[in-house]
Amino acid sequence: MNRTTRTTLAAAFAGVASAVLGAGVGELSAALIAPESSPFAAIGGALIDAAPPWAKDTAIALFGTADKVALLVGIAIVLLAVAAGAGILDLRRPPWGRIVFIVIGLIGAVAAMTRAQAAGFAWLPSMLAGAVSAGALLLILRQRQKTPDAATGAPGETGAPGETGAPGETGAPGDTSPSGAAGAPDPGRRRVLVWAGSATALGVLATLGATAVHAGTRGITVIREALRLPAPAVAAPPVPAAAELEILGLAPVITPNERFYRIDTALVVPQVDPATWKLRIHGMVENEVELTWDELLALPLEESVTTLACVSNEVGGGLIGNALWLGYPIRELLSRAKPTADADMVLSRSIDGFTASSPLEVLTDDRNAILAIGMNGEPLPVEHGFPVRMVVPGLYGYVSATKWVTELEVTRFDEQRAYWTDRGWSERGPIKLESRIDVPAGGQGLRAGETVIAGVAWQQQVGIEGVEVQIDEGEWRPATLATAISNDTWVQWSIPWTAKKGDHVLRCRATSKAGELQTEEEVGVVPDGATGWHWRTVAVFD
Repeated sequence: MNRTTRTTLAAAFAGVASAVLGAGVGELSAALIAPESSPFAAIGGALIDAAPPWAKDTAIALFGTADKVALLVGIAIVLLAVAAGAGILDLRRPPWGRIVFIVIGLIGAVAAMTRAQAAGFAWLPSMLAGAVSAGALLLILRQRQKTPDAATGAPGETGAPGETGAPGETGAPGDTSPSGAAGAPDPGRRRVLVWAGSATALGVLATLGATAVHAGTRGITVIREALRLPAPAVAAPPVPAAAELEILGLAPVITPNERFYRIDTALVVPQVDPATWKLRIHGMVENEVELTWDELLALPLEESVTTLACVSNEVGGGLIGNALWLGYPIRELLSRAKPTADADMVLSRSIDGFTASSPLEVLTDDRNAILAIGMNGEPLPVEHGFPVRMVVPGLYGYVSATKWVTELEVTRFDEQRAYWTDRGWSERGPIKLESRIDVPAGGQGLRAGETVIAGVAWQQQVGIEGVEVQIDEGEWRPATLATAISNDTWVQWSIPWTAKKGDHVLRCRATSKAGELQTEEEVGVVPDGATGWHWRTVAVFD
């Protein structure tokens, strides 16, 4: 590797080190000011908002509930690549590399200021990150110019970036002095590497400091853990013992909170203090209504078991869960507000700016559409909407399940649009009839002999009448249904199978209580949910 290449790589490292230091300072300042102003969160949130539906679907299909982690990792990789380029650019065309960092800081500042929860100094962390990165790059690359002169031992100039001669050399091309000789040690480059390594270490320490600050200021988690839910005025009936088939590998009829899927647009989970939480109901109503946390707790709360599903759930996917919820019927609050006769939609709004469009009639009929404060016997987990979220049976989450909800605007579909309807999704998202195979697991090898095929099926607000299973191209055979908790929940099913050696294709389809047969037509998730029969291949061996 010749000297020019080594010097170029050192400049790239300088750029990366500067970015790491700047990012660490930005994250630490955000932790001290406001978590939502984090440069990564601001830029990541802006990317989520700007992403077309296909990009969102691809991310969820590839990474599932880890889509946000994947986005942050992707942002970091791109930032490091840009930073390396900025270091090389500043070596050859100063000060353009530093300008790149300043521009990135400005982009982050604008993104932070346009977020729903933007505070007065939301711009500061990103601007600090950009300025620190630019300043660090200048200081690190200046170390190239502090190489001792070969003759006098005094500090001498190696040539400013952009002058003739190979970058990092102390003499003109062809110079045979010890410091300029080909292959001779380059103290300037070594000094750059030392400073870059120090900047990287400081950046890592700043990031660890930001993590420690976050851990020490999670007061909302402490508040949640100390909260005791009131007893329900209307308790849910006990889950029937026959609702759980207890088959290894089959999704449990009640999904534990820690296994419940999470899909939302919040890179930084909102920290909402119940003491300051309020719900405002306004718009096309005769009476505006405002509800505080204490007022909500004082209302006669009701328990219900409801299955929620994400519209991005592919056929056979896992973006679905079933839980026991505690909350207050939304229809009762809307009856206080008295929507006008021409209203047909409720636009729910989260504290982080997310919006969802729910048909007014769905929130005012007799289904268990609630403002939920409890999940499976405990306060809502923070990542699932603490202190208050919406739970609406029969609709996909993107038009109903608003977390951290603070506002219900009664309006019309032809006057307002929601977050995902602005991005190509349908205005109304009724749940589709679906079923899936859980057992045997995909790619799982089985020994020949007696075994079982099992799964779940659902169509909230309608219910499941039956499930059929096809093995290879054989006849459709009826499965045995577990006892359904209600029409608003999924139901487990199973069928015995004498597995014979070879590769087999298993398929399932459901029939609803309305007589609808699950369609075979394969349709993607956009614009209102996927359809098709779930199938998987299984290898059976002796």
